[in-house]
Amino acid sequence: MTTVRKIIESKARTEVFTVPITAMVLDALKVMDEANVGAVLVTENDKVVGIFTERDYARRGELKGKLASETTVQELMSKDIVMVKPETLLTECADMMYQHHVRHLPIMEKGKVAGIVSIRRLAEALLAEDKGTIAKLENYILGTGYGE
Repeated sequence: MTTVRKIIESKARTEVFTVPITAMVLDALKVMDEANVGAVLVTENDKVVGIFTERDYARRGELKGKLASETTVQELMSKDIVMVKPETLLTECADMMYQHHVRHLPIMEKGKVAGIVSIRRLAEALLAEDKGTIAKLENYILGTGYGE
């Protein structure tokens, strides 16, 4: 079974993007756009206090008529953050995302955020794992490449 560590190790870019709790939503959206990410962690005094996602903006901001230039991230962010460890199985991540209705899971390692598992990265990793299993089974059935 594959763990989150594989995502951390295989990911070309491990930078985690953050915004201060006092940031305006528009500034957070700009950070997300420039970084091509769907979520940023929200910090206060160098401590993670929330996560702000595109979904938060769409549902709690735009649909409620709140202007991004006049609303702080604190007003729209999710405060209950579901986090994982590098040892967490990918299947557990999928279960957690489903159970908590989230698409991003910050990865905590040694008291610090080591990255974020997005639903996209999770799907890619699970698909790669399945393809590997299928290839091994095909080789076994066909008698090719088995034991090499």
